[in-house]
Amino acid sequence: MVAPNGARRGKSDHPALPITDDEVVETARECQVAGADGIHIHIRDDAGEHFLDADRYAALLKRLEHEVPGMYLQVTSEAAGRYSAQEQQDMMRALRPAHVSVAMREMVRSPADWSDARAFYHWAASNNVDVQHILYAPDEVSAFVDAVSDGRIPGTHHLIQLVQGTYAHGSDGTVDLDKYLDELDRASTHSFDWMLCAFGTSETAGLAEAARCGGKARAGFENSLWHADGSLAADNAARIRDVDAALRETEFKLTREKEQVS
Repeated sequence: MVAPNGARRGKSDHPALPITDDEVVETARECQVAGADGIHIHIRDDAGEHFLDADRYAALLKRLEHEVPGMYLQVTSEAAGRYSAQEQQDMMRALRPAHVSVAMREMVRSPADWSDARAFYHWAASNNVDVQHILYAPDEVSAFVDAVSDGRIPGTHHLIQLVQGTYAHGSDGTVDLDKYLDELDRASTHSFDWMLCAFGTSETAGLAEAARCGGKARAGFENSLWHADGSLAADNAARIRDVDAALRETEFKLTREKEQVS
């Protein structure tokens, strides 16, 4: 999956970062050719600021369905310091997207929020809104496992977005992937389709490790502007090609290892 812009970066960070809907559509086309199977979609207002709007999302999704047929289209519900949990939930209820990413930490900012959050998660499950749960640290994975175990978040199969690093510090202080996965292993009666995104110059290496461990990869300018060798990427499609090559190399090595064992 390509995450081409995010909520915070702009043209001053990289001139090829897509801001307008037209630029997002063109980036989606280029990245599909480069090897991306899906796109994580952020929209911006007229001032270029992060925006949650059901009508704008619906119009853009319709364009993308036509321009990049077969691509997995996922909208974001990110607050980015601009929206309350209620506003995020209202947007999702109005849009009813097929696929949306939702940060549990934004739905539950204090224990008192669990009542509304539980109602939202159950609404999503009942209305075929496929939620990918964003979890930023092993302790959040632990809290998520507790929530699915006691039914606050319904279902037995869950889509997960694990996050390594931060906007502020890039890959500095990155927590080992094993620590996240150890927490998921506690939920023995549940299954997980998990994906990793990684900030900073370690993005490619982190995504290759995720593939080695059976996960999926999200790459692009939301998380990193740089290739594995530290050079600045020309655009999102270049990042996808770099990551795609790393994933293919990982797949090749895993195949060789299995052949040697057998």
